[in-house]
Amino acid sequence: MTATPTPIIQTRALALACAAALAGAGAHAACGIEGEGSVRILGNDFEALTILADEAKACAGDGLDVEANLTTEHKNLQVPALSIKPAEYTVALVANNSIVPLMTDDLVRPLDDLVERYGQSLRPNQLIKSDGKTVAVAFMVNSQHLFVREDVLEEAGVEMPTSYEEVLAAAKAIRDAGIMDNPLGATDAAGWYLAAEFVNTYLGLGGEFFAPGGAEPAIEGEAGLRTLENMRAMTEYMSTEYLTYTADELQKRWLAGELAIMNQWGSMVNGHIDPDGPAPEIAAATVLAAAPTIGGGDVPASALWWDGFAIATNVSDEDAAASFQAMVHAIRPEVAAEHPTVATWLMEGYEVPAGAAGVMATAEGGARAYPMSPYMGLMHTALGAELPDFLQGKESAEQALADVAAAYTASAKEAGFLN
Repeated sequence: MTATPTPIIQTRALALACAAALAGAGAHAACGIEGEGSVRILGNDFEALTILADEAKACAGDGLDVEANLTTEHKNLQVPALSIKPAEYTVALVANNSIVPLMTDDLVRPLDDLVERYGQSLRPNQLIKSDGKTVAVAFMVNSQHLFVREDVLEEAGVEMPTSYEEVLAAAKAIRDAGIMDNPLGATDAAGWYLAAEFVNTYLGLGGEFFAPGGAEPAIEGEAGLRTLENMRAMTEYMSTEYLTYTADELQKRWLAGELAIMNQWGSMVNGHIDPDGPAPEIAAATVLAAAPTIGGGDVPASALWWDGFAIATNVSDEDAAASFQAMVHAIRPEVAAEHPTVATWLMEGYEVPAGAAGVMATAEGGARAYPMSPYMGLMHTALGAELPDFLQGKESAEQALADVAAAYTASAKEAGFLN
């Protein structure tokens, strides 16, 4: 038999329940969310996303449930989790490449109606579009860009480079002055990194990876040849071990004073400019600039990577609306202002710290986004596998591009993208 509570216990229980309800209602009201619903977030596990998930969870209460699963396994979970009806998650935290499988299977919904109703605080460059429809809202951006030793440039008597042509000229001047034999660095490790370097330069030259409206490869043209020509020219001023250069290896060589100019990831900047780090003199002399242009163009030759959120198709309109509002609250400008160095934020009024200057300059210079194509992963893999022979002088640029196209085509046929 269950004991009957005493009046004092009943009063205390009622008071606690009322307090909890009021606290929940207050959080909900403070977030400005209209309606009720369930917000269920799936995303990668790193600091910026943890901050945003916590901001969304603070809206819970008064008919609004909010929970989050941040895991490095999110890419393996997202398609099956969003395929069921109703979807296990209402929000997918995505990036250029991770949204593609969700778009391919129609697992994320167009957001234009929600943007119109609840997205007045969003900037136009946060609205990620496909076929004219908003499919995601971006809140942070990353790219590779120039890291330059200002002291070395001054010693060599050259100006800050803004193009690849000027980078090569600066490298020659540094070598000719006897300062460094191999002053350039890039993430040319065979595989994913090397392919990313090709993508950067190719986008800067205006190249398209596929024929219009289909999956046929389109890299065997002038832009592809010029990209490879530039990549090989860069290696003339690099260590012979350049095909092992990952982003982490590049950072080690920078801090060891072995490099003067490199194209490095903005998200790794703090390890290079830390005044309390292992190389404070190098940190003080490091200047961050936009990715270089190429071939007389004015667009930084670097792929822009964004992180953002999408809303699942297979959830109720009520949950979709609540989820969109919770995420807009999570990415409000105050959050960026409170955590300015955690990411390069895209929110209105974000005051760019020194460490984010290179990424923001690259973004504001009009750098093209890494392609949101269902075939791009196969192209990236083919590039990473087939380009090392060219860089090592074992085959021509024409043959290298033909090999990439053939490897991609075989994979695309196997995947059903090509007949």
